[in-house]
Amino acid sequence: MQQFIGTGVALVTPFNEDKTVDFDGLERLVNYQIENGVNYLVVLGTTGEPATLTKEEKEAVKAKIIAVNNGRLPLVLGIGGNNTVAVVEEIKNTDLSDFDGILSVSPYYNKPTQEGIYQHFSAVAEATEKPIILYNVPGRTSSNMSPEVVVRLANDYENVVAVKEAKGDLVQAMKIIQAAPEGFLVISGDDMIALPMVLAGGAGVISVIGEGLPKEFSKMIQLGLEGKVKEAYELHYKVADSIDMIFAEGNPAGIKAMLQKLGVCTDEVRLPLVKASEELQTEISDFIDQL
Repeated sequence: MQQFIGTGVALVTPFNEDKTVDFDGLERLVNYQIENGVNYLVVLGTTGEPATLTKEEKEAVKAKIIAVNNGRLPLVLGIGGNNTVAVVEEIKNTDLSDFDGILSVSPYYNKPTQEGIYQHFSAVAEATEKPIILYNVPGRTSSNMSPEVVVRLANDYENVVAVKEAKGDLVQAMKIIQAAPEGFLVISGDDMIALPMVLAGGAGVISVIGEGLPKEFSKMIQLGLEGKVKEAYELHYKVADSIDMIFAEGNPAGIKAMLQKLGVCTDEVRLPLVKASEELQTEISDFIDQL
């Protein structure tokens, strides 16, 4: 699973002012990632606002990213939800030939028990031979996937190859790193503790800030993986303030404000999300100017 080591970025879906999908912006975005050293791309994760895209728009976004990427980087597709049968159906009915893996979020809103989470991912794992990256993000799902469940899934299913751990809890990440079978990847889903997680034995990050600052962030993770702690932390502290900024008013409003400042795409989002406030846009703009 070498293709998921290092820095993956969760791509936004750029919009035009009339809220239609901005495919030129999407092309610039993909090229910007590839040219600045990221290791793989995550398509239609939460950051891509898939909840507000139509089925046709999702297909068009996937097709555009596949075409622009042109085999240059591994691609991971977000397929998850809180209706297990629907998730399984979607996996079975999706052409996954261009994708190297699936990122699947733990069921949200329903608040299943740990056994329910295990059974959900068992069904997902049995629906495909593609590698699966589990995604634990309690801040969005309202339930935490325990280290025991992650390790159990990793042991029971060969294609459960990694977890994107976004509880923001280094101790929980370390428990998984300690107990998981050899070769299982623990990927940070939290930009602020991505480096400490790597230094504790993690495999890298699926990042949001990495999309705005791909060169700096992917270099930081690479230095961490090489054990160059001092150099890695110098980069961490250089970008740390911007991580707080881009999440201050929610994701992806913050990162889209940064991408607009960088000339990659507009800062348009779809309701119920709203654009970053002028105050925050100024902060982000000043940060980029200083960097």
